[in-house]
Amino acid sequence: MEPMKYADIEPDLEGIRYAASREQLRNKRQEYQGQLERLYTVLPIAEWTSLVNDMHDDVAARAAMICEYELDAAGYGPPPVPYAFVVFGSSGRRESTLWSDQDNGLILSNEAHEDKEMYFHAFGRHLSNLLEYLGYEKCKGKVMCSEPLWRKTLEDWQRQMTCWHQDFSWEPVRSLMIASDMRFIAGDRTLASAWRHFFEQSLHESPEMNTAILRNTVRHKATLNILGQVVTERFGEHAGDFDVKYGVYIPLVNSIRYMALQEGISETSTLKRLERLTLLDGGNMLFENCQRAFLTALTLRAAASFTVKDGVYSSSGFLPQSELKKKPLLYKLRDSLTTVRRTHRALQRRLRFAERGRP
Repeated sequence: MEPMKYADIEPDLEGIRYAASREQLRNKRQEYQGQLERLYTVLPIAEWTSLVNDMHDDVAARAAMICEYELDAAGYGPPPVPYAFVVFGSSGRRESTLWSDQDNGLILSNEAHEDKEMYFHAFGRHLSNLLEYLGYEKCKGKVMCSEPLWRKTLEDWQRQMTCWHQDFSWEPVRSLMIASDMRFIAGDRTLASAWRHFFEQSLHESPEMNTAILRNTVRHKATLNILGQVVTERFGEHAGDFDVKYGVYIPLVNSIRYMALQEGISETSTLKRLERLTLLDGGNMLFENCQRAFLTALTLRAAASFTVKDGVYSSSGFLPQSELKKKPLLYKLRDSLTTVRRTHRALQRRLRFAERGRP
């Protein structure tokens, strides 16, 4: 049987791109989602993940347009000034699973308008609620356009990023790391481009911030014990299961992001960051190992069980202990975790060197 290609299901995205109402958009998302579930065992994981994120991008872009229509019908009128709807997190990296939650924000024009604050306060809340209706769980960390921290004018965003750069404590550095994965979805692209330009210009102005980012990067839970055995959850409802997200996926994302940012790589995709890093240092086997480990992490994340409640998709992100008994899978996981540990140790050495050089 000939392998399926992008073209086999690409036409169905037209239904998402031109959905006339929230109900139609939700139905088309669910329809396309069902096709993607069936394709998981057919396509290579990188291609499948790309298709999944094509769907999320188109749903989000259409949701922003429907949000404008609905607010206009409710008496708010059209947007008073240009805006850019952007995404962060796994969406920013185009690594979302079928059930990833919301990670988004708004960049508003600096143009003055008396209704700007009122309109975009309503727009942010309405869009976040609309995305929940469409199946996207709200972010527990509140990285959403409904929150003032992630909904600002371009000038206010620039001030916010400057403040983050001056505070080396955990939370501001974490926010800066989240922001580094920003990607444009809908609206005025020039606002997102200006945002990105300011972010990249200011990133390396403080060596202390680079060290703070590295300090945040090397903090993650143990995944292999001294005997090389996979460390699973000890307590709670997931006792005996393996935490794919924080055990293997996030450590790789964070490590590769740090290395890419140090080289001035503007890509947000982890795989594209690895491609660029490999071009810069083709003799480094670490990047080849990281790519293999990362593809395994994507596969395991996509295979995690999920639930649908009131049309909202969610997943624990854990690999059941029953799956860990399958030797081929266990070997792949252990190989990936060995790469995570080696990468982690290399960055720990870099951190010790950086901290020794501090005054």
